[in-house]
Amino acid sequence: MKRLLILSTALAGLALPAAAQQITVLGWGGAYTVSQVEAYHKPFTAKTGIAVISADSDNPATPIKAQVEAKNVSVDVASVEYADAVRLCDEGLLELIDPAILTPAPDGTAALDDFLPGAVTECFVATDVYSTVLAYDTTKFPNGAPTKLADFFDLEKFPGKRGMRKGAKVNLEMALMADGVPAAEVYSVLATPEGVDRAFAKLGTIKSQIIWWEAGAQPPQLLADGEVTMSIAYNGRIFNAAVGDGKPFDIVWDGQVYELEGWVIPKGAPNLQAALDFVAFSTGTEPLAKAAEWISYGPPRVSSGPLVGKFKDGTTDMAPHLPTTAANLTNALSSDLEFWVDRDGELNERFNAWLAAN
Repeated sequence: MKRLLILSTALAGLALPAAAQQITVLGWGGAYTVSQVEAYHKPFTAKTGIAVISADSDNPATPIKAQVEAKNVSVDVASVEYADAVRLCDEGLLELIDPAILTPAPDGTAALDDFLPGAVTECFVATDVYSTVLAYDTTKFPNGAPTKLADFFDLEKFPGKRGMRKGAKVNLEMALMADGVPAAEVYSVLATPEGVDRAFAKLGTIKSQIIWWEAGAQPPQLLADGEVTMSIAYNGRIFNAAVGDGKPFDIVWDGQVYELEGWVIPKGAPNLQAALDFVAFSTGTEPLAKAAEWISYGPPRVSSGPLVGKFKDGTTDMAPHLPTTAANLTNALSSDLEFWVDRDGELNERFNAWLAAN
C-alpha cells in the first residue's frame, strides 16, 4: 500500500479538534482514486477543514480485515466491492452506518428512496456501479474487431495474449456466457458441479495465452505495452485510457458483469465521527454525479443521473459510457452478491488449484 497524496485545505490559524484533523481513506488507486479525490476528498476538506489522506490497495477489503483482526486500525473509510462489504459486515469487522445520516435528494426525496435497490446496507453505502468488460486494442485487429464476449475465447480468429484478473469471480461467469449460457441462467448453471466444470473447461481453452493481473490499473498498461491484444478490465479504467489519454482502446459491452462498490468503515476506525461525516457528504447527489464525470462508473442515486455532465475534456458526454446506460445492458449480468458470499472460498480454492496445474 502506498500513500498517494495528502490534501489539506484547513484555514491557517484554525485549531481543529485533535480527533478530527484528518481521516485516511483507502481506495483502489489510479483513475478511480483520482475521481474520488476530485469529487469527494477535495470538496469535503474545503467544507469541513478535515484533511483526507488517500491510500490505495489492490483490494482494500484485504488490509481492512487484517487491521481489524489485529486490532491495529489506521484506516477510517475504505472502498470495497459489494460482496466483500457484506462478508466483512457479517464477520463483525465493520462499523454500522445509520442510513439516517445520508443526505436527501435535492427535491427532498429520502436517501433510501433515491438510492438504487440494495445500494445501502447496514455497513455499506454505494458510491458507484462499475462493470467488468472486454476491452481491446483497435490497432491489433485490422481485419475486424471483436464484437461479442465469445470473441475473447476465439484465438484463431482473434490471435494474441489475453489479460484476466487473477481470481474466480467474473472469470467463471464470463466463461459460461462465452460458452453460450444466457446471462439470466449463469448463476443457476454455476451453482452445479457440472457448471463449474464447464466454466473451467472454457477458461482452459485460452489458459496458455492468459496474462493474469491483480490491480485495476494493470489492464490498460498491458494493452498499451502490447503485452495483450484484449483484456478483461474495469470499464472506467479503459474509458480513462481511451478518452483521457488517447489510447486506441475500445469496449465490448456484450457480457459485461456489473456490480456496486462503495464505502465501509472498519471496526475501530480512529476517527469514527469524521468518517461518518465523510460518508454522508460524499454519497450526496452532487458528489456522486461529479465522480461520474471523472471516471465512467454509474452513480447509484437516481437524482445523480441527470446531473452527470461531460468528461474533464469538456466535450465527451459521459452518459453513453456508463454501465447503466440502456444500450450497454444488452446481455449484461448483475453480479450475484449472495452467490459469491456463499461460494467465494471454495471457488477460489478450485481456481488456484486449476491455475497451478499444468
